[in-house]
Amino acid sequence: MIELHYWPTPNGHKITLFLEEAGLPYEIKPVNISTGEQFQPDFLKIAPNNRMPAIIDTEPADGGQPISVFESGAILVYLAEKTGKFLSRDTRQRFDTLQWLFWQMGGLGPMAGQNHHFALYAPEKLDYAIKRYVNETNRLYGVLNKRLANRDFIVGDYSIADMASYPWVVPHERQGQNLDDFPHLKRWFYAIKERPATIRAYERGKAINTQPTVSEESRKILFGQTAAQVS
Repeated sequence: MIELHYWPTPNGHKITLFLEEAGLPYEIKPVNISTGEQFQPDFLKIAPNNRMPAIIDTEPADGGQPISVFESGAILVYLAEKTGKFLSRDTRQRFDTLQWLFWQMGGLGPMAGQNHHFALYAPEKLDYAIKRYVNETNRLYGVLNKRLANRDFIVGDYSIADMASYPWVVPHERQGQNLDDFPHLKRWFYAIKERPATIRAYERGKAINTQPTVSEESRKILFGQTAAQVS
């Protein structure tokens, strides 16, 4: 059984996408990031960066004690290795998948996240910051669109690279992006959106929370963090 410590954000959706695709039994442990549950001592034991998602595998492959993993990219690799799914054992395809996973973790996710912050949530609208991150998100969409020009998915077969990137494209309108400008990405996006596992994963998220994550009350919790929260 996988215990998934989760809230329905792009990084959280990555893991439910995998679990639904793989048919791996899991239980969601909600971590309401808008009320500060990510700072609870029990959660920090498995997620020292006070960010979800995190997992506890109560039945690891080695038969030993439960294993906890934080960081969504690391979780995807762990689950792929546990199940033997969505990460090829062929050296070339494996590292092709991993480099695109890291591309998402180091590029698309952080840049789109800053896009969301400055365009939607920052109390002061800074034109330079908004333009900076909207443009960088646009550039990254272009990189992905070019990659998908001659393949169905990012590395050919559906993989953890697709599961990592898709949730960050779901809010494309909020990011100031038009999928019509990226025809290969658009085709890929709708192919994933229509997968039964994707539908199930997003329905699980809706069952956990239907309210906006960011409100005036939660803004200080989400965006006012310093070292004091983890000391």
